[in-house]
Amino acid sequence: MTGKTALDELPGELLMWILIISEVLVFGAGLIVFLSVRITDPTGFAEAQDMLDRTGAAINTVVLITSGFLAAMACQLRRAGQRGRARLALIAAAVLGIVFLWIKGAEFASKAADGIVWDTHVFFNFYFMLTGFHAAHVAAGVVLLLLVAWRDHIDNIEDATAFWHMVDLVWVLLFPVIYLLQ
Repeated sequence: MTGKTALDELPGELLMWILIISEVLVFGAGLIVFLSVRITDPTGFAEAQDMLDRTGAAINTVVLITSGFLAAMACQLRRAGQRGRARLALIAAAVLGIVFLWIKGAEFASKAADGIVWDTHVFFNFYFMLTGFHAAHVAAGVVLLLLVAWRDHIDNIEDATAFWHMVDLVWVLLFPVIYLLQ
């Protein structure tokens, strides 16, 4: 009997999982506050929400989910000894992260051009804060994916992929709450 615990079965390092859990809690708290404040002005929130680019956000959802799939494939490929293909999958995942940031940047620029800023309405305060904080995590994830494509030890790939899946998960929660929930 080896005496393995559930923590021993987690891919990657324990500290990465602590980071991931803390980040999910931070985003979760932000969404709870957003939904709580939304109750006080549902009409204003709905009107502000109608100014968002739902198509771009939907495309970004597909982009991130595809990127997450590629990162997961990189883990499988690396375990199978296919270093070159694993590296390509990680680089492709990172490139899709850059595509996400480009689309999000275009959306932010469009809002600014329309005179919509963080204090236009409380909705936009949350919108810019939550999606901007998420975009910062996407940027960090892109760097992480590129670093582990270069230093492609399986433990590094597992950590980066776990972080990238957290970024996916947060977006899958942000997208419907910020862009769709009426």
